[in-house]
Amino acid sequence: MSNVGSLDRILRIVVGLVLIAYAIPVGFHQTGWNWTGWIGVVPLLTAIFAYCPAYALFGISSCPAEQRG
Repeated sequence: MSNVGSLDRILRIVVGLVLIAYAIPVGFHQTGWNWTGWIGVVPLLTAIFAYCPAYALFGISSCPAEQRG
């Protein structure tokens, strides 16, 4: 069951990759907080599977009505 639409998926992929790049660090200064960039795995996985548990919890969907299910 999908609850993440196309535009939402694209935004999640971009945000996830930027956060992961911050963790690695690629082009970012090394700080003590770079490890927090691994949080980017969450939006990346929700984009890949087109399913967001938080959306399901709150009854939200960014999918068009004809694509649900």
